[in-house]
Amino acid sequence: MMTPRPATQVVPFPVPAAAAHEAPCPPPSAPPTIPEAIDRSVHASIAHFTGGVSPAALALAFADWQLHLVASPGKQVALASEAARSAYRFAESLAFPNAGFKPWSVAAPAPADRRFSAHDWELPPFNMMAQAFLLTEQWWHSAATGVRGLSQSNAAIVDFAMRQVLDMAAPTNFAFSNPEVLRKTRETGGGNLAAGLRNWSEDARALLGSGRLGDSRPFVVGKDVATAPGKVVYRNRLIELIQYAPQTAEVRPEPVLIVPAWIMKYYILDLSPHNSLVRHLVGQGFTVFMISWRNPTPEERDLGMEDYRTLGIDAAIAAINSIMPGQPIHAAGYCLGGTLLSIAAAHLATARPDCLSSLTLLAAQTDFTEAGELTLFINESQVAFLEDMMWERGVLGTEQMAGAFQILRSNDLVWSRAIRSYLLGERSAPNDLMSWNADATRMPYRMHSEYLRKLFLNNELAEGRYYAGCDLISLSDLHAPMFVVGTLRDHVAPWRSTYKINYLAADADITFVLASGGHNAGIVAPPGEAGHTYQVLGKEADAPYLGPDEWLSHAPRHEGSWWPEWVRFLIEHSGAPVAPPPMGGPKQSVLADAPGQYVLQR
Repeated sequence: MMTPRPATQVVPFPVPAAAAHEAPCPPPSAPPTIPEAIDRSVHASIAHFTGGVSPAALALAFADWQLHLVASPGKQVALASEAARSAYRFAESLAFPNAGFKPWSVAAPAPADRRFSAHDWELPPFNMMAQAFLLTEQWWHSAATGVRGLSQSNAAIVDFAMRQVLDMAAPTNFAFSNPEVLRKTRETGGGNLAAGLRNWSEDARALLGSGRLGDSRPFVVGKDVATAPGKVVYRNRLIELIQYAPQTAEVRPEPVLIVPAWIMKYYILDLSPHNSLVRHLVGQGFTVFMISWRNPTPEERDLGMEDYRTLGIDAAIAAINSIMPGQPIHAAGYCLGGTLLSIAAAHLATARPDCLSSLTLLAAQTDFTEAGELTLFINESQVAFLEDMMWERGVLGTEQMAGAFQILRSNDLVWSRAIRSYLLGERSAPNDLMSWNADATRMPYRMHSEYLRKLFLNNELAEGRYYAGCDLISLSDLHAPMFVVGTLRDHVAPWRSTYKINYLAADADITFVLASGGHNAGIVAPPGEAGHTYQVLGKEADAPYLGPDEWLSHAPRHEGSWWPEWVRFLIEHSGAPVAPPPMGGPKQSVLADAPGQYVLQR
């Protein structure tokens, strides 16, 4: 049930002076005409059956590929030759299966492919099935790429789509061809299949009841996760601002404002006590503020990117300024929150240049030309299709967001889980990150449309064509010291994409960190937890630009968490410790205990 909308407390903030490069405000978009409304309704109906994927976008990509392949006889000959060579090598290994058989002699899985990592896959019959599948994957990749004249984006779509189809047919997905499942069936007398049927039944009931899996989250917000003590000190129609209670006798005078992504709930940065970034910062003597975004409903369909900037970051900064007057802020943004923070910071750089003490971007992109496989869903056809779907509903539903991220890592997030749950009859032990991942949010129609068009499709921020209010902004106006974190296996914000801030904000001192792990686990990397490594190397404002590959070869590698590295950066750009500020400031304007009400909205 949706939590009732709480009363609003408004903290006024100063209106910034007009920037020197002020331009007329972009005109508001006109409402659709009757023919356009009819088309949008039809597209929205189709989207119910396609999961939000545009059939036209897929058809155009495959038509482009087929037409260019038909007109490329040399490529066809090369593909036929590759198929013949692979077939000959495979047949040769089948002809003499016991004469010095060596697993993976014909084709081997990629290092990141964990589907065939079990020892049973090295047994001859199963290994040959796996190698046949891998050879098929390799051939289709060759067929989809390297076709002269084929657009790179359409080639990537065809390659991605064929990989999804092949992933469904992988020998790991079937009980009779998966040696792990056969071994488990023999050991349990079929008990694993009975347990798998029970798991499937439970999941089917959950999908029919709530429309998504993992709805019975074992980690309760405010009790098991999001437990750092604090108070809600400001609220408007879009955000609650949480001030966390000090844990040290003295704190640094400059507060830390964290801007999380509104795609998911904020508490990924305040998970369990042992891996809470908030608790770590507070324990190191910082006053920390966190934005908690409202989970929008169709009533908030017209909230745009500008609303998220003014009602979100600008309002939070104004509230912090009233609580801790005269203190510049260490601002940090994660994922989409970091992208929005870079926009707000570029605007503040001319309007209020002394507002920020430093700027931290965590797995956040500012240039979207190399935004990974997520860009496969971003072309004019696909964006228009999503806009029509959101136009009817008013929001982008949680199922579309979850589905998009799952398909990007279907082997890890779909098929491997299905195998474990339904064929092996096992349930993964619940953890706080999985629970957070199930706590999805919606996104307003206007905001998501502007985000996709202005940033992903048109790349306006990186190219100096983005308007914050009526001001044309540029990331080259950023001069505050920056701490930027990319993660090595990020499928949402690839690290080479996040690295581009080094030339977009060339006049700022930038410390770039490349952390091990993915988009979420690479950021949630507490000290003392095994398996974490990172590389770090700084660039002064007047230093020559290093490309990402050159940076990778020069940056020293360290064992452990990157969190202490960030703390050292913050301390370096902070003043001497002082007494902690009162909760809510001099007027002690406290509205509720953390984690507040917005994070509980479903």
